[in-house]
Amino acid sequence: MPPDESLDTAKRDRLARFYRVLRFLAAHPEGSTVDAVAGFVAMSRRTVYRDLRALEGEIGIPLWSEGGRWGIVEGAFLPPLRLTLDEAVAFFLAARLTAQFADRYDPDMGAAFQKLAEILPPAVARHLERTIDVLASRPPDERLTRHVRQLARAWAERRVVEVTYDPATHNPGRPPRRSRVHPYLLEASATTRALYLIGFDESRAAVRTFKLQRILELSLAPETFDPPDPAVLQEGLGRAWGVIADQEEVEVALRFDPAIAALVTETMWHPTERVTREADGSVVWRARVPGTIEIRRWILEWGAQVEVLAPPELRDEVAATYRKAAARY
Repeated sequence: MPPDESLDTAKRDRLARFYRVLRFLAAHPEGSTVDAVAGFVAMSRRTVYRDLRALEGEIGIPLWSEGGRWGIVEGAFLPPLRLTLDEAVAFFLAARLTAQFADRYDPDMGAAFQKLAEILPPAVARHLERTIDVLASRPPDERLTRHVRQLARAWAERRVVEVTYDPATHNPGRPPRRSRVHPYLLEASATTRALYLIGFDESRAAVRTFKLQRILELSLAPETFDPPDPAVLQEGLGRAWGVIADQEEVEVALRFDPAIAALVTETMWHPTERVTREADGSVVWRARVPGTIEIRRWILEWGAQVEVLAPPELRDEVAATYRKAAARY
């Protein structure tokens, strides 16, 4: 047998063995001994130990081992979805949106999209498969993928996590800080093309937002936490411009030029917004948002066609930005 064929056969045999091991463990939620697994797959104890370690370390299957028994962490595999065509297309559109903003390849995202493609009509599936190819061409971020997997487990199991966080982007020179966090929510931002952890920071005794790309180290602690009130959490996120809801709320007032008034008013940008049409065709837009970090970026996207009326601090910041930009040209 040619060397390449021999290698392919070995890979197929290994994958088939992985499948049998997982199928056996899934049928025994109480866990099973290595001897029992070895008997089922007709392999040696040494091979089974090696396969279990590979399933956990290489593939990322969440397994547990205790008292000589091995099992799959509860909730690791979710039941299959039964989607209508319209529901599947809705997921497809979400996949397309994700592909536009993802700058790194996430193997879990790719696998999820591949499963979605399997149930879509061929014409739609082919387009989704091209989306998967685009995602797969981007460089991976192994640390980010590992942290997302750990946080997903902590979120599901209500486990406290210990993180080392780098705040240097907004506070140059500050060293990384250690925190114990209760993971309340994982959120994505199209604006910053980043993922965020929202949770209770024990060291600050308050809910804080952590950008995952700035988490240097992360580990699961044995302690668990009580879930937050969903209404309170959702209320906070509903006030946020994007994902940051832990800043002091401020009233923002903007005047948009007549040329873009229709463009601005055809979209609802925030649940608290109030729009007033002026006699000259311009519109004054007002909303209450937690802090100005996120909304400032949105304001700058409109360029000279928007004027900040309030708060004064935001007006000064935007004006200073434009003066620095003008000096460059």
